[in-house]
Amino acid sequence: MFTIDKMSRIPIYEQLINQFESRILSGDIGSDGQLPSVRYLSQSLNINPNTLQRAYTEIERRGLCYTVPGSGRYISKDALSKLKEAAMLQTAELHELLDKLKGRGVSVDTVLSVVDDVYVTDHYEERKAESE
Repeated sequence: MFTIDKMSRIPIYEQLINQFESRILSGDIGSDGQLPSVRYLSQSLNINPNTLQRAYTEIERRGLCYTVPGSGRYISKDALSKLKEAAMLQTAELHELLDKLKGRGVSVDTVLSVVDDVYVTDHYEERKAESE
């Protein structure tokens, strides 16, 4: 289900947000899919409920879920399109950053090395972890 790396420099609530977003993008959680309750998930992950509440509040602020009083939280119908739209904005930001790096003399080989580290190395590590 969800995993938390308590030794990570990434705050726990951000790890949760990233995992919710990944599950929405992969289709694991579809529109109107119910999110686990704060109590259940905080107990199963052994984390403070306030940390989980913070993640849920941020997910809701981003328009990825909605709350039904007395029933729980559900993924919004347009969550997938919102995440894809946000990714496109980040692609535009990446383009601007690459333009700046190019202007500062950073070689394409250096940039491709970073891309390789992120896409290939991380993917290899994920596959390795899955096979263990």
